[in-house]
Amino acid sequence: MDMEILRKKISTFRGKSGRVRITDDQLYMEILSAWEQWSGTTKDFYKSVGVSKTGMAGIIGKAKRMRREGHFPVETFKEVRVESPTTSEDNSKSPITMKWERGRVIRFSQVDQLVEFLNKVEKKVA
Repeated sequence: MDMEILRKKISTFRGKSGRVRITDDQLYMEILSAWEQWSGTTKDFYKSVGVSKTGMAGIIGKAKRMRREGHFPVETFKEVRVESPTTSEDNSKSPITMKWERGRVIRFSQVDQLVEFLNKVEKKVA
């Protein structure tokens, strides 16, 4: 989202004293989304939207609370299905076993599946 547009939206909720009191749930969601996508410093974010750090802390805190309580639409869950090999071999033992965090074990029947999984994990972490 363009920060100038967000700044103007926020300014419509600014009172005579200069305090921002947002009453629009949609704006909370837009602010939280912009905050999560911001790659610069927090100080630069506050400047770009024109709100002090204490004011923005309250706004972001409320937006996070609203998301937890279900006020915003939840991201859709994407199910991943792996087709089983067409051979009649016993697939109970996968050739590749990987120990993951918290004692989890992940098994892959093909190297391509392992490589694809690791690429996706790397993208999420980066």
